[in-house]
Amino acid sequence: MNSYRVLKNQSFSFGEYALVPIRFEDRYKIMQWRNEQIYHLRQNKPLTEKEQDQYFNEVVAKLFEQDKPNQILFSYLENGECIGYGGLVHINWVDKNAEISFIIDTTLEKEGFHKHWSIYLQLIEKFAFVELSLHKIYTFAFNLRPNLYTALENSAFKKEAELKEHCLFDKNYISVIIHSKLNLGINLREANDGDLLDTFSWVNNETIRMFSLSKNNVTLEEHTNWFKNKINDKNCFYLIASIKEEKIGSIRFDVINKEYAQISYLLKPEWHGKGIGLQILNTGVNLFLENHKINEVRGLVLTSNVASIKVFNRLGFIKIKEEEDSILFSKKRIV
Repeated sequence: MNSYRVLKNQSFSFGEYALVPIRFEDRYKIMQWRNEQIYHLRQNKPLTEKEQDQYFNEVVAKLFEQDKPNQILFSYLENGECIGYGGLVHINWVDKNAEISFIIDTTLEKEGFHKHWSIYLQLIEKFAFVELSLHKIYTFAFNLRPNLYTALENSAFKKEAELKEHCLFDKNYISVIIHSKLNLGINLREANDGDLLDTFSWVNNETIRMFSLSKNNVTLEEHTNWFKNKINDKNCFYLIASIKEEKIGSIRFDVINKEYAQISYLLKPEWHGKGIGLQILNTGVNLFLENHKINEVRGLVLTSNVASIKVFNRLGFIKIKEEEDSILFSKKRIV
């Protein structure tokens, strides 16, 4: 298998799915999919086998040896079989940003589009932000694919711009939608004894308490007992979020039964309004589902907590119960 000089890690996986350096053997599959889906690609005519061979031999082959290639391409595999391809293109190594590219087997477009885009975005984000330390990744998509926008926004990408009548397609001018995600440098790790006093200060913070299900202040003794039980509970997945060594909040998953886990998350007030909560929840949910066999996560939110309601909605959570003072949200693993 080919390897990229610029990468320490050559493959990125989630369950039975993986990104590996683009394989020569997949070139004709990729050509077929590109020709079938030419309507949404920046490709003005169908590719031939000769052109595809030439591209792989003269362009792709050189990418593996470059220190700073302008694109890094992967085969997207399910149990070792190529069912799509993509990567980062137009990589700007100075400004640390890149465009996301991805297409899947045309036969999977109708039934598997959202599933595969969601998995792919998890993998490409890990690659871009952790492996390459990029600051920003984005998509540049014709306004012909509303399903793509939903998949992006459910993965915490933000609509950044719409370029009106930007491209000529089938004798008509069409718009381009740009979605992006910033690398905010958020780190999630398991909670430990050293987090006791920080978490104690958060739970008694007036702003945080305002949106908590319980309004009563907590004593240090009560919190100590609760905290130690949680970090030692095998049915609790408790993570601390930090940016540049500063602890900024937490997210916790309590496994209720074999079917679902209950989410609880909080963010220090000084970090509110920056999009941090959205990314903590998105990253935390992905980590939990990646490491556990539970297929559903739920979050109970007070109706007065408008910000959290917007976050759950943005990430594609579904309302399964609504009462006068609270809303119960649910999100299931895509299978």
